[in-house]
Amino acid sequence: MTQFGGEIAPDSDRPHQISDINQAPLRKNVLDPSTWERFCQWVTSTDNRIYIGWFGLIMMPTLSTAAITFILAMIAAPPVDMSGTGELVSGSLLSGNNIITAAVVPTSAAIGLHFYPVWGAASISEWLSNGGPYQLIILHFLIGIIGYQDREWELSYRLGMRPWVSLAFTAPVASCMAVFLVYPVGQGGFASGMPLGISGTFHFMFLFQADHNILMNPFHQLGVIGVFGGAFLCSTHGSLVTSTLFRNTSPNQSVNAGYTLGQKAATYSFYHAQTYQQRLWWKRAGFPNSRSVHFLLAALPVAGIWSAALGIDTAAFSLDKVAFKPPPAIYSQGHKVPTWADIVQQSDRGLFAMRDREQHRFPSELVLSDELESIIGY
Repeated sequence: MTQFGGEIAPDSDRPHQISDINQAPLRKNVLDPSTWERFCQWVTSTDNRIYIGWFGLIMMPTLSTAAITFILAMIAAPPVDMSGTGELVSGSLLSGNNIITAAVVPTSAAIGLHFYPVWGAASISEWLSNGGPYQLIILHFLIGIIGYQDREWELSYRLGMRPWVSLAFTAPVASCMAVFLVYPVGQGGFASGMPLGISGTFHFMFLFQADHNILMNPFHQLGVIGVFGGAFLCSTHGSLVTSTLFRNTSPNQSVNAGYTLGQKAATYSFYHAQTYQQRLWWKRAGFPNSRSVHFLLAALPVAGIWSAALGIDTAAFSLDKVAFKPPPAIYSQGHKVPTWADIVQQSDRGLFAMRDREQHRFPSELVLSDELESIIGY
């Protein structure tokens, strides 16, 4: 018997109490701890075919929402008043565009930088006409790619890896943030953002060059060096590795057949690859080990994309003094000799002319007549 204020009796002394408890367990209105633990284990398990992760719970719904909205908008979105003056621009396939010219038109300039959700409009028709899907897509997309980057860090942490994969992915995240968020904020409206389409991307690039002369921006030039230099080094490294693979098969079999996943032995001759590279270029064009090679292959394009994103950020707030200002022409023996800078400036003026739209005049019905002006005294 259990006494109040005393020691609890052993199970053998109260069999009827134990049986009653087992037969009629108390039901609680809270989640079973075992269910929550199983859910946590499933989310953080590295045995799943695709790792979920806590950041994956943010990434998956946001990227899915952005993708579904993008597909629907590309197919059937109505025309959008992009300039805010009543001129509609159609970008969907059902409006007559093809796969090249179709695009999700940016949010109207009349909205500016205001947060424009579906419930912020008077109707769905108004929300669509003002380009609401564009804002919905890019905001969900930015949250999704940040979640993907953090999910990479989370998976690396679970596997005991270093977080450099997540660090490398900060480069595309920075570029997307610069184009879709920082630049519209600096220009005062989401209407300045990049249209989501093939031809829309090129249109944005041309107008960006016309407005900011981004080709003369040193950060953009560093970005070009990083991206193209990284591509060149990756192709060089891949060709050297493929050319120096160890053959463990007969000449009639593929060299790949001798490779076993997870093998401890080296798969190619690093020494012969570096010897070939040094004799092809120059003696100091080698690397001491493969780690330094792979570090350069990762660091160069990442640093380049970071620089390009920084160039977009400076252009967003019209910090044009960071760009080079070459002389427009040179003079030789009294004659003006145009330079390539003149060709670029002429191209910029031609591209800038693309932005000239029809001049909107004040309605004639509201213009004061001459007689009324004389009466008022104007």
